[in-house]
Amino acid sequence: MIRVGNIRVPLDADFSDIQGIAAKKLKIPREKIISAVLSKKSVDARKKSDVHFIISLDIEAKNEEKLLKILKNAAPVKAERYDIDFVPIDCERPVIVGFGPAGMFAALVLAMSGARPIVLERGGDVDSRCKAVEEFRRNGRLDTECNIQFGEGGAGTFSDGKLTTGIKDRRIGWIFRKMVEFGAPDEILYLAKPHIGTDKLRTVVKQLRQRVADLGGEVRFGARFCGFTAENGAVSSVEYEDKNGRHTIGTHNVILSTGHSARDVFELLYEKNIDISQKNFAVGVRIEHRRTDIDKAMYGDFAGHPALKAADYKQVVHLPNGRTLYTFCMCPGGEVVAASSENGRLAVNGMSCFARDAENSNSALLVNVGSDDYGSDHPLAGMYFQRDIEEKAFIAGGSDYSAPATTVGELLGGEYSVGKVKPSYIPNIHHAPVENYLPEFICQSLRLGIPEMGKKIKGFDSPDAVLTGVESRSSSPVRINRGEDLQSLSLGGLYPCGEGAGYAGGIVSAAVDGMKCAEEIIRKLSGGE
Repeated sequence: MIRVGNIRVPLDADFSDIQGIAAKKLKIPREKIISAVLSKKSVDARKKSDVHFIISLDIEAKNEEKLLKILKNAAPVKAERYDIDFVPIDCERPVIVGFGPAGMFAALVLAMSGARPIVLERGGDVDSRCKAVEEFRRNGRLDTECNIQFGEGGAGTFSDGKLTTGIKDRRIGWIFRKMVEFGAPDEILYLAKPHIGTDKLRTVVKQLRQRVADLGGEVRFGARFCGFTAENGAVSSVEYEDKNGRHTIGTHNVILSTGHSARDVFELLYEKNIDISQKNFAVGVRIEHRRTDIDKAMYGDFAGHPALKAADYKQVVHLPNGRTLYTFCMCPGGEVVAASSENGRLAVNGMSCFARDAENSNSALLVNVGSDDYGSDHPLAGMYFQRDIEEKAFIAGGSDYSAPATTVGELLGGEYSVGKVKPSYIPNIHHAPVENYLPEFICQSLRLGIPEMGKKIKGFDSPDAVLTGVESRSSSPVRINRGEDLQSLSLGGLYPCGEGAGYAGGIVSAAVDGMKCAEEIIRKLSGGE
């Protein structure tokens, strides 16, 4: 099989006939093509007068050696494999704390090995979690154990379900194929910027959990990790609480994949003298525009073409104050959602469904923060920095989980007035300038950076664009330090994992890290050390 890349096709191309496209574009007689599969598809909108697709094709053909010499941008391609070793039938069961992307794929790999993992998830299953999230959105009643941050699927379940990643890893193709097997759309296998959408992602996580259970694993919901014991420098058991009290599970292998909002776990680790350190993260707001305006800015006259989905963007500007402002987790055709997990503290995030057809498009606008901004060298100083801003945002929003909101016009010195962009945050917004809850260096960076982004995307700095705060959970504020064997530097058998531990930055990289930790445990259980 050969892969041919950088093939230009019009928006009106008939993708139901991939072999026909291959024969026409590569000038190969159709009868010489045994099979053709779309392996990559992206939109080229660099010239607004000429928007088209760029694709790659995986082709099985007669005389492939000859074709490799003739075709440009062609190379041999091998089928990807990911093999999982089996563990002894009577081995001790490993425990996974947290059932977000890292915990889910760690559980899947361990279950496929025969290890029968036990997963502790403080939140609920995805159906009960949806009810808790909707109750908070509609009535402002926050369940601190089951919300947008905690529960089956992790924070990513209530997001855009983006699968873009900056890492290269042999496990990624396997992850995508498993997601499709569990209900994700086939297009994630070839789109350059794949996403699932929160509506379809809920099905994926339920199907993955069922597979884990079918293979002998177990997921315990409403089970909050609250401690561990150690013997001879290694973990010997974990403790958790549920509605029936406190429980202990004896185990020498624990994957800690609690996500970036499990602040009580960070405090527990600090009290237990586990090696943790500060980590840089970012803070800012969500900016909203009308989806049709962003589509027009990105696609020009091609906006609205039936072959094009809602437009996305990615922006970075380096500022004269030494800071960088960048967009993050852009949600085309989505909404700004309530992402709080602690009483009296307010946080927001972005979410969109697979169709991405909501009225607005939104993105985080973030400024990096680090040790110099925290004002302390305490390992949890970044977490305390987050909490302080979230408490101020809660007050600025009216102390009822309404979100503080303003407009770009007011931020840049004009008057506040509601224009054509209607805020999407539920339950409500409360007018408040960003200065009421964000440090001045972040406010200044927003003032400097948004007009610069407006030079790159027409209308980005429109006065009626809405700014909703506070976006404070972009990544973990700590790193739980581990060695090359992926075990904690302080405690053998403890595997800090995923985004919460500081080793991932999104669904895919977290899933990869979960798989890596699972592989290390399989190696141990199989007598590999």
